[in-house]
Amino acid sequence: MKDDAIHDAFAGLGPVTIKRMFGGKGIYHEGLIVALEVDGELLLKADRDSAEAFDEAGCTQWVYRGHKGRGPTAMPYWSIPDSAWDDPDEMAVWTRRAYEAALRSRK
Repeated sequence: MKDDAIHDAFAGLGPVTIKRMFGGKGIYHEGLIVALEVDGELLLKADRDSAEAFDEAGCTQWVYRGHKGRGPTAMPYWSIPDSAWDDPDEMAVWTRRAYEAALRSRK
């Protein structure tokens, strides 16, 4: 995914910083990681307070397949509902949820 598309997706939240990591990208807002780009897919941060909303919206949780000898690990990042890609207001709701999860994870 191109950086311009990532910036566009987060326009409703505010400015983001994009850093290369793990063969993908980490997306940060106000110094906190709020999303990952992995294999061309944008994944938003979630936690126990917000994961249910992602699940109910039909999103899928990212599962890291790990290194040899380790099993798959469910990570706290979820896909974005398809409908949000065509609706900037809805995308802002989802990116805000990711930022709120990032804020809670600091504690």
